[in-house]
Amino acid sequence: VQLQASGGGLVQTGGSLRLSCAASGLSFSSYVMEWFRQAPGKEREFVAAINRGSGNTIYADSVKGRFTISRDNAKNTVYREMNSLEPEDTANYYCAADEQIILSSVRRASAYDYWGQGTLVTVSN
Repeated sequence: VQLQASGGGLVQTGGSLRLSCAASGLSFSSYVMEWFRQAPGKEREFVAAINRGSGNTIYADSVKGRFTISRDNAKNTVYREMNSLEPEDTANYYCAADEQIILSSVRRASAYDYWGQGTLVTVSN
């Protein structure tokens, strides 16, 4: 299984970015897909998740209303649109996948079997 994240970069406060995570080696539509982030010196934290078939989504309170997670099962890719970016959003962003995860575990990084390599987002003042 491989998860390839891309789309990070440098953006000014208030700007937007779109991250992508392309998956291979798995039955993509059967997996819950998720984005975490990790800022320097901080623990990895949950950002957003999207369910398998129904596409139901869950967001961290810190990004609700600014970030949107979506998936294209035909392209084996999960996306995240990030708007109104703030310096506090600066972090390495990781995509993760799991086939068996249950709702109560969605926000726990340790619950996910597969991880991408991360893509860096830097938001300047």
